Amino acid sequence: MSGGSSLLEVRIAAPADDAPRIARLLVEERLAACAQVLPGMTSTFRWDGEVTTADEHLVLAKTTRSRFDAILDRVGEVHPYETPEIIAVPIVEASAAYAAWLVDEVSATERS
Repeated sequence: MSGGSSLLEVRIAAPADDAPRIARLLVEERLAACAQVLPGMTSTFRWDGEVTTADEHLVLAKTTRSRFDAILDRVGEVHPYETPEIIAVPIVEASAAYAAWLVDEVSATERS
């Protein structure tokens, strides 16, 4: 089944202590249907004119385009970084059952 442009995977880099909390929060608040935490990532970036590295975890949150702005706002409230990485990539293909489940999980609060 084609996921079309409505399904997204949102990628959030976060410190190890914060990533599981962010993942759980997104699912509890129905901003994401599922969130996985991948440990052991090292990021290299320029910040305040200096090249630096940080040990981080990557949160992969499955959601819909209609929930992305809410994720930006909510993660911005709880993330320890001044400018956290919060990016989305479209889910191009997904099984019909998974896509339906994903949409149902994140749209439950929109129906309330």
